[in-house]
Amino acid sequence: MRRFAVIVAGGKGSRMGSDLPKQFIPLCGKPILMHTLERFHEWNPSADLIVVLPEEQFSYWKMLCREIDCQIPHQLAEGGATRFHSVKNGLLLIAKQLESEGCDARQAVVGIHDGVRPFVSTEVIESCFATAEEKGTAVPVTGVVDSLREGTMDESHPVNRDRYFAVQTPQVFRADLLLHAYHQEYITTFTDDASVIEADGHRITTVLGNRENIKITTPSDLKTAEALLNPSIY
Repeated sequence: MRRFAVIVAGGKGSRMGSDLPKQFIPLCGKPILMHTLERFHEWNPSADLIVVLPEEQFSYWKMLCREIDCQIPHQLAEGGATRFHSVKNGLLLIAKQLESEGCDARQAVVGIHDGVRPFVSTEVIESCFATAEEKGTAVPVTGVVDSLREGTMDESHPVNRDRYFAVQTPQVFRADLLLHAYHQEYITTFTDDASVIEADGHRITTVLGNRENIKITTPSDLKTAEALLNPSIY
C-alpha cells in the first residue's frame, strides 16, 4: 500500500513562553520539527511526507532547512484555523496526488502526526501503519500510570485507571476513510483524528505506543526532551 504521513505543526509557542513557535524551538541543535521529520524518514525513506505550517512560516522553515542542509523530501501544506482544518489541507494534497496518479484511495494509508512529538519510535510508526493497512484504523495509546479522580476541585471520586488510555500520534487510517471523514463540518469535539473518524461511523483500533513519545508543549517538556536526546548531560 501507498504510505503518507502528514506532520501538523501549527503551534504558536504560547505555553512555552516563547515568541518562537514551538515547532521551531532548538532541541540539541535542530528545530523540534526537524527531529520529527527525520524520525519519519528513518522509518520509511519512501513514504510521502507532508509538513503543515502556517503560510507565513513557510519561508522561515525553508531557511532552516537550508541552514541545516535538510535533504529529506517533503511537501508543504498551509495550516488552517484549527488542527482539523490544518489536517484537511494536508489531505487535499494527498487527494490531488492520488487522483493525478490514478491511485485508488483504498490502496493508501495516511498517518497524522504532531510536529512536536519527535520521540515516537520507528517500531510504533510501523505498527500503526501495518495495523491500519489490515483494519483500516490504528491509534497508539499507553496505559495511565497516575491515579485518577473525576469531578471538580470541590467534589470528586476515584475512577479505575485501567479503563483509560493516553492517546498519542501518529493516528493512521486508510486514505479513503480519512478523506471521507474530513468532509464533515468541524465541531469542537473533534480533538484528534480518531474522533473525526468515529463521528463518521468507524471503530478505532488501538496499538501500543511508546512512553517516550511525548508532546513538547511546555518548558518542562523541553527539559525532558533534552534528557531523552542526550542523557549524559543530566
